[in-house]
Amino acid sequence: MPSPRRRRPDLLRLRAALPGHVRAVVDEYERYLSLERGLSPHTARAYVGDVVSLLDHVVHGRIPPRGDGAYEQPARRRAPHQPKPHQPTSDQCVDEAQNPRAAGGQHGLDGGVAGLDLATLRSWLAAQRAAGASRATLARRAAAARTFTAWAAHSGHLPADPGLRLAAPAVRRGLPPVLRAEQADELMRAAEAGAEQANPVALRDQAVVELLYATGVRVAELCGLDIDDIDYSNRVVRVSGKGGRERAVPFGVPAERAVRRWLSEGRSALVKPASPAALFLGARGGRLDPRTARRVVHQAVAAVPGAADIGPHGLRHSAATHLLEGGADLRSVQELLGHATLATTQLYTHVTVERLKAIHDRTHPRA
Repeated sequence: MPSPRRRRPDLLRLRAALPGHVRAVVDEYERYLSLERGLSPHTARAYVGDVVSLLDHVVHGRIPPRGDGAYEQPARRRAPHQPKPHQPTSDQCVDEAQNPRAAGGQHGLDGGVAGLDLATLRSWLAAQRAAGASRATLARRAAAARTFTAWAAHSGHLPADPGLRLAAPAVRRGLPPVLRAEQADELMRAAEAGAEQANPVALRDQAVVELLYATGVRVAELCGLDIDDIDYSNRVVRVSGKGGRERAVPFGVPAERAVRRWLSEGRSALVKPASPAALFLGARGGRLDPRTARRVVHQAVAAVPGAADIGPHGLRHSAATHLLEGGADLRSVQELLGHATLATTQLYTHVTVERLKAIHDRTHPRA
């Protein structure tokens, strides 16, 4: 079975197939996300991809793929007595070529932007659902659509914001899998044992695992660190998070020891003349790729018996959970993790409560 990544439509191709005036609006929106909102390239790319899918649905009336990446063009049948569609005159074609906003047809002035309304947004989400999108995916795409329509209304591309009335399915937020404290300790010992031979990649991998768990930073934040972002005197790392927000995150002695050893014994073996000042390097001397960091964590966790198969985000969940279990207050954990709202951090309180309940059920004689 092909992977979900392979089944995704070619958004670059869909974007190129949009009318020129619609592509110009997408380009303008992308600049807004990157320059004014300060979103990371990954987040901006996800938002733009959803908007391209929406506008493709509007302009071409195509149904999202069910699995093979191919779009279906819905059949349009004409009733027996329905007149043939109106054919534009040559004068109209000239007018539309000179003034694209006059060519919107049934979808409004710019054929996919100014005509966006609530019914169009709902039909797009319905098509996504019919194609098998999950509730979480639908909620994310509805949020992306609302962000776009709010911007389009503010910038004059829409007369009003239809996204204000767009509802999204409620997402059932499951409890994230986390390591127990003793499993996290075993994971660190396994990473340290792997670095005993002083192999440069093994030294890097140990420092990656130690720093991820010690700080709870996101994998993209870890890979974006430069050498100068480490403050050894205060044992804090300067992190550039979502939206360009910076924060200082402390780390402990084991993480400091692992990072220092990587820098003194391992990094020099991987660095190349064109290497950036990145804290962590890949095998070819470039900045460490987040996919490589994920693979490192998955392989390290696999060596811990009984541990859930988690990646860097699972280590982030584990670090937050262990902080709360150790007595840290919610606001401090929010600041350490870089959450914009306390509601996101509150998810970890549910994790700790569920784990306490499980321990109670196993150990209390009257449970």
